[in-house]
Amino acid sequence: MRLLASLFLCLITLSSHAAKKQKIIDANNLYPQIKMETSHGLIIVELDRVKAPIAVNNFLFYVISGEYNNTIFHRVISDFVVQGGGYDANFIPKREHDTIFNESGNGLKNTFGSIAMARQHDPHSSIRQFYFNVGENTSLDPGRSWGYTVFGSVTFGEEVLEKMAASETDFHEGQGWPDVPLKPIILIKATLLPEDYLHLEMP
Repeated sequence: MRLLASLFLCLITLSSHAAKKQKIIDANNLYPQIKMETSHGLIIVELDRVKAPIAVNNFLFYVISGEYNNTIFHRVISDFVVQGGGYDANFIPKREHDTIFNESGNGLKNTFGSIAMARQHDPHSSIRQFYFNVGENTSLDPGRSWGYTVFGSVTFGEEVLEKMAASETDFHEGQGWPDVPLKPIILIKATLLPEDYLHLEMP
């Protein structure tokens, strides 16, 4: 197991400019879990370092530095995506670090409940924004062109995700954006859980 982890850590180092500036976080854990406390409830996400080592380490960097805390999900489209991680409640952009390499060809799909990196037209432009798929979004998977990197999935709190996706939205005059929730959806805190963490629902 340690040998396998070491191989993937080498891949991160060779493939990502960002990795040169970021330490490898929770290095021996191939499937880190993140607890997300949101204004709509609790979500737990399991990340897949085997399939997406660069995206996972990048995401963990923002988590352990507290940079996802008190950010908003600013883009919500029913049956499509719930996107966030880039702005505070006043729509002020959060600090960004380096872009990362696109890993969309890793075999993970943009299916309901998966988490993926948002990006611009440039396939290697992902930085810190992410989205949850709230539909079966095969159009976001790679084909003859680059797709969007999936790097984990929701293991607890799918009903919270569905509640987010059902939020009423409108065009935001100040930002010039469509699909902005009328009532802010806040990611209050994101926490890296212990490697042996097992979520047990209360009876």
